[in-house]
Amino acid sequence: MLPPRNPDLRLKARGADTRPEGRFERHTRIREDDGWDIPEDQALLRTEVTTEQPRSIITRNSSPDIGFDRSINPYRGCEHGCIYCYARPSHAWLGLSPGLDFETKITAKPQAAALLARELARPGYRPAPIALGTNTDPYQPVEARLAIMPGLLRVLRDWNHPATLITRGRTVLRDLDLWAEMAARDQAMIGVSITTLDADLARALEPRAPAPAIRLRMIRELSRAGIPVRVMVAPVIPVLTEPEIEAILTAAREAGASTASMIALRLPHEVAPLFRDWLERHRPGMAAHVMNRVQAMRGGRDNDPRFGHRFKGEGVEADLARQRFRLARRRLGYREGSPALDCSRFGPPPRAGDQLSLF
Repeated sequence: MLPPRNPDLRLKARGADTRPEGRFERHTRIREDDGWDIPEDQALLRTEVTTEQPRSIITRNSSPDIGFDRSINPYRGCEHGCIYCYARPSHAWLGLSPGLDFETKITAKPQAAALLARELARPGYRPAPIALGTNTDPYQPVEARLAIMPGLLRVLRDWNHPATLITRGRTVLRDLDLWAEMAARDQAMIGVSITTLDADLARALEPRAPAPAIRLRMIRELSRAGIPVRVMVAPVIPVLTEPEIEAILTAAREAGASTASMIALRLPHEVAPLFRDWLERHRPGMAAHVMNRVQAMRGGRDNDPRFGHRFKGEGVEADLARQRFRLARRRLGYREGSPALDCSRFGPPPRAGDQLSLF
């Protein structure tokens, strides 16, 4: 059960409503009325950004559900505030709440580019596409001010290292030239996630993410620049967004997306109670219906963490959604799979005074 909302805080465009403790905390804080009827001024809850100095920047994984083995996340936490975000539980590792803390207490890694250059220069490094933004969005609002991504992209470009990106942040268009330069070498692909085309629903689900129309414009401008774009119909939320599968694919294809993917809603750890609370606040008449459908795809539970199941779901309704997606993808002319990225030219950038090779 989630704690009550703090009446002294004024929330503006936030997905979560409270600060529930993470699953590793031994104690729970409960707010109690002291009996004094003294009105207090509400304080607007603002985003706080701190920095960290990690020793490495490339994260490795061996999950059979994920099509990459390495990734970079320039930020911990995400101001977009998407209530369903599967990354919220990662804030519990920091002793912070997966609720409001996840979207208001952001940690940035300003030395990311220097760390990446150092790791690529190691003698034993072997190239493979690096996935950017797999946990939190590298183009969330704070990136417009901190500009960590251009440094990372210049390192990747100079080393001829391929990269992919998952984002819904409009700031990606600031770096259009860098992404286009890498794409011209077959070393870049960008995935833009669209959950719904309904602007009002998107504002409630993803309060600080760009509106659906802006994400379609992002797809259009990226594809016009020669960058392969994948539309990610994700997450597919039963009842709320599932009816839009075909409409999203159609709009994204018209905007220039060349490939498409779909992921069913996941509610790991603390995300499930947060999402249930959101339903009761924003869609109370549909809450039971939505969660019944979610559990029908998750073996009677809010979440199924098993490899091979967590991104897809199971059961008749999950199968029907996948069939609808595949039929629409084929009808609209999306290509199957993603284009292969070129790792063959990977190598250190030339230094001043280096002699050009004749061969």
